[in-house]
Amino acid sequence: MRSSIDQRNCRAGRQRPLAILVSTLLALMSAPVATFAQSGTADDESEMGLLEEVIVTAQRREQSLQEVPIAISAFSGAKLAQLQADNLDSLQGAVPNLNLVQGRGSNSSVNAFIRGVGQPDALQSFDPAVGLYLDDVYLSRIQGGLFKIYDIERIEVLRGPQGTLYGKNTPGGAIRLITRTPGQDFEAQAGLLVGNYDRVQAKAYLSGPLSDNFALGFSVLYDKRDGFVTDPIDGRDYNDEDTLVARLKGSWDASDSVNVVFSADYTKEDVELTLGRAEDALVSVDLATGLVLRQLPPSGDWNFLTSTSMTDAGGQQTDHWGMNMTINWDINDQLDFRSITAYRDLETASFIDIDASTLELGDVFVGLDQNQFSQEFQLLGNNGSNINWVVGLYYLNEQVPSDQIAFADDFLLFGGVPISFTRTITDDLETKSYAAFGQVDWMFAENWNLGVGIRYTKEDKDYFRTTSTFSNILGNADPAFEFTDSDSWKDWTPTFTLDYNLNDDVRFYGRIANGFKSGGFNGRANSPADVSTFDPETVWTYEIGAKTVVADGRLIANYALFYSQYDDFQARVSTVDPDDIANFRFPVLNAAKLDIKGAEVEMTWMPIDPLQLSTQIGYLDAKYGAGGFTGADGVEDEPAFSPKWTARFFGMYTFDLSGGSQFSLSAAANYRDAMWLSVENVAPLTEGDYWVLDAFASWVSENGRWTLTAGVKNWADEEYRIEGQEFRSVGNIQTAYYGNPRTYTFSVDFRY
Repeated sequence: MRSSIDQRNCRAGRQRPLAILVSTLLALMSAPVATFAQSGTADDESEMGLLEEVIVTAQRREQSLQEVPIAISAFSGAKLAQLQADNLDSLQGAVPNLNLVQGRGSNSSVNAFIRGVGQPDALQSFDPAVGLYLDDVYLSRIQGGLFKIYDIERIEVLRGPQGTLYGKNTPGGAIRLITRTPGQDFEAQAGLLVGNYDRVQAKAYLSGPLSDNFALGFSVLYDKRDGFVTDPIDGRDYNDEDTLVARLKGSWDASDSVNVVFSADYTKEDVELTLGRAEDALVSVDLATGLVLRQLPPSGDWNFLTSTSMTDAGGQQTDHWGMNMTINWDINDQLDFRSITAYRDLETASFIDIDASTLELGDVFVGLDQNQFSQEFQLLGNNGSNINWVVGLYYLNEQVPSDQIAFADDFLLFGGVPISFTRTITDDLETKSYAAFGQVDWMFAENWNLGVGIRYTKEDKDYFRTTSTFSNILGNADPAFEFTDSDSWKDWTPTFTLDYNLNDDVRFYGRIANGFKSGGFNGRANSPADVSTFDPETVWTYEIGAKTVVADGRLIANYALFYSQYDDFQARVSTVDPDDIANFRFPVLNAAKLDIKGAEVEMTWMPIDPLQLSTQIGYLDAKYGAGGFTGADGVEDEPAFSPKWTARFFGMYTFDLSGGSQFSLSAAANYRDAMWLSVENVAPLTEGDYWVLDAFASWVSENGRWTLTAGVKNWADEEYRIEGQEFRSVGNIQTAYYGNPRTYTFSVDFRY
């Protein structure tokens, strides 16, 4: 058995956050306090130094964050500014037990894990385990999910299974992006940001009333940056940025009781390749002599210099757009009806150098043309006193056709003579998802509340795949192999919540939730041996927690303990037939059970009016259950993307200047423990523990109209891995992708 990753890969000399946590808690609980201050506007950056009450709609009605009896983190516009949030992955570190990074080899994919539950493979035959919602519209693919953070009212991150209140059933949790809705006040905003790597970002927002009952808003953002990775031979940059985002959103009061909100958004990205680094030796297969070493792995730290075989490739393009309409009908004081109708379209054309070298081993093109239509109906009611309830129906129809080409002319030899190898793939997946859900929250006694929810999910999938192989020696087969498959899955998933209000400031809760993710088909099957249908994943999560506002309102502290039993984890592995080492296979297994235990702490403290401190700390103990999981190599593995500790420590001091303006200085330290970067644990694809340090300064004018900022992210220029590609059966490919190097920015914003 392999030794624990914590023993093998943690870097010496770095302090664990446990001792920091203990000392922080003692300091917070013993510090003197004064009166409570609260910001009046959730996204008013001029109030960034004050504690704010964040209003969320996690339970389909407006509530204070402290009233919701589930583990949830929320980010207003002010908090996102403090994070220097550019993309969705800026939330990395700010939520306990959340792993949220850019997906492997992709400019637009997102790899999201919550409490050790996620799905890193971007292949369309896998469904996400963490649901991503844009204005309550579920997004079916992790491609296109790395959204720009602009024109956002708030973001909510719900940890644990979600389904009895939401359109899609997701076992890991949900990330909700809520955009700004225009109102009857005129608003205008414009900003310009510049930074190193020749970064330039321009943005604008305009909204206001066109009549007494109709308001319209429009936002646009353009962001361009040179690449972080450079080819030392020709000086060409990779891992760059070139993104245009636009959104039109309107709000129409059709009558005194009916409001219609509609929006249309568009994202276009056109960038060079997203490159990583080969972390192990790359080999070829000589059919006459056996394995042949082609390239040794680089040694030492990565300096963001690399070369690729795909110098003539077309880069990576993404076109992602959608439209949605939400109708809110207040039938009476105790009954509301809501309809959410949406259509989304995602087109990607991406070249990916999976082996990250000048060899043509894992060079691929992936073209995706996904579209989805969804319809959700909700009926929300209350009895005017102690009962709130929601019932809903959900329908999703998704089409995901794709075309792929794999180039591997350096993989096979015969007596030293290269054998050309090109494989073309065409496949198509259609999914129809149906659900009925409901939840009742009942205050059955003074200070006691009981919530009971149930969801029925049924999913039908049809899949078609054909592959063709072309070679100068092995011959051509067109089509080499094709198959069709279809299947259906259904499940009932309940939720039970009990919470108790000790007083106005302290709430305790317990929650039991069941989550479900449907099965699918092996989207990498190139022969009959790999054709398979894998079963759904299910999870039971048991959680207790406390939400507190103490010390005269100056300390907000939330805690959670949880245990999850996860069944039929879906794992893609990589195998080699010892009798035919040129035949690479990628079976998908329902690998094992997982037992996941953890704890979470979130605190915000204002010891004196100008100073705000906060911390988010997560502990995770994720293990495979009885029998373990040994992957394709027969060696017992540990769950990937499940660091034992995650922590963030933040501090901000605000100075009141003469004339009424304000100047704020802030700094953050983000810690992440050691973890595996691949489902099958391989030593090259690991990351030891590390810290990332950020700093931010902001000046806000007296009237709040002008804001000047300067920020630096990863100012210690820490080198750390965030993702991994493991295809050992093809040339021993083991590629790591790295976090961004040090970046700094300066910006000016005007608001009217």
